[in-house]
Amino acid sequence: MKLALAVILPLLASLVNLDGPGHYVNIGVISISVANLLVIILMAIVFILAVALPFPHKKEHGA
Repeated sequence: MKLALAVILPLLASLVNLDGPGHYVNIGVISISVANLLVIILMAIVFILAVALPFPHKKEHGA
């Protein structure tokens, strides 16, 4: 297991190049990095799904 993680983690880390300058989105006076914007969008999607999807509950047996 540890060997698999030692092989997989560097491969996953190599997918993102962190040596270059960041990419930014400018909307008027607001400037936000694309990475932060992506995180905010994903958090909003998870929140909306948490509110919209039904909460699991036990089925009640009617008598």
